[in-house]
Amino acid sequence: MWQWTCSDAIATGFHNRTMDPVRNPYSPGAGTPPPALVGRDAELRDFDIAVQRLGAGRSAKSLLLTGLRGVGKTVLLRKFGRIGERHGWICRHIEVREDQPFPEVMAVLVREALLRLSGGELMTDRVRRALRVLKSFQVQWKLPVGGDVILELDPVAGRADSGILDHDLAGLFLEIGEAARDRERGILITIDELQFLARDHLGALMVGLHRTGQEQLPLLVAGAGLPSLPRLAGDAKTYAERLFAFRVINSLGNAEARAALIEPAEAGNVRWQLQALDRVVDRTRGYPYFLQEFGKHAWDTAAGPDEIRAGDVEAATSLATAELDAGFFRVRMDRTTGAERTYLGAMASLGAGPYVCDEIAAVLDKTSGEVDPLHDALVRRGLCYRPRDGVIDFTVPMFDEFVRRALT
Repeated sequence: MWQWTCSDAIATGFHNRTMDPVRNPYSPGAGTPPPALVGRDAELRDFDIAVQRLGAGRSAKSLLLTGLRGVGKTVLLRKFGRIGERHGWICRHIEVREDQPFPEVMAVLVREALLRLSGGELMTDRVRRALRVLKSFQVQWKLPVGGDVILELDPVAGRADSGILDHDLAGLFLEIGEAARDRERGILITIDELQFLARDHLGALMVGLHRTGQEQLPLLVAGAGLPSLPRLAGDAKTYAERLFAFRVINSLGNAEARAALIEPAEAGNVRWQLQALDRVVDRTRGYPYFLQEFGKHAWDTAAGPDEIRAGDVEAATSLATAELDAGFFRVRMDRTTGAERTYLGAMASLGAGPYVCDEIAAVLDKTSGEVDPLHDALVRRGLCYRPRDGVIDFTVPMFDEFVRRALT
């Protein structure tokens, strides 16, 4: 029977506090920038180079970030957006959602980018043509034609109105890329949760990027998704590995994890005892989101006035764990069915992943065919992924520990 328990420590843990909670620098949250972004210099440098190369008319690959939940992929996408803006590019961000038709999302994005290219000035012929092509795309795909500017324009036939999404999205990308080059600007599209994009839509996105890359147009996509994303991209188009630069975003190394805790505290004239640091790094395994959660609670429970000690971490551990259980973990478990939770429990009973699907089936005393629908459903929900055929794992770090706590 599924039961949820949460430590009473959350409600009682802030007594006898001397550290100022208002000055607490740690910031656990979905996509919330950490106070010190460490360990990602290579990704930021490579992306900056790609933007500059495309801006100079040279070739550069779009970028796909892959990794588990809570490693900072969304934060990096936001940083990429700021890099693009610093170079004068027009940046647009979307998050893939199953309730939003992809052609409509892209039409809205292209319209916004083209209007930004106009800059409130007299519209150039190049931008006006691109808006006319956009209108033909909207008419063909039966999308809302928004804004007085587009309503007044006549559509252009033949560029983005074939009814074949690969062809039509490529036509749109070529138009906005050419319009951006004409204005000596660039277009950056950042896309989060890319693993939820339907295969044909992901394929169409890749065709569009392939065409603009062939023309060396200043249009770049930075996407982020779960570890299954490279496989999904390869299934959508065989040339995915030549189109994208794939970057795996992992937990931080020991030195980087310590820096993520030390630097924000030092900015507030607070220092960490070495043993306290080691305990947090060991408990969180260097996962950025967990570091922020443990750092926040260690600060709030510390006796202070200017140091966080090992004893403070011990007191904060139950608080941070309960907070993660009640939010970060629970929100994902709550979306599962009873049968799916039983499957997750069987996975967790085997220890840390990845897990051989046949072994999970054996724990449940079922055949692989009987449990295939369950692990397929968990993959679709984004709670699990397939590292390779016949193997499954959690997309959330340390989720096996949570499942064992929750189902005990």
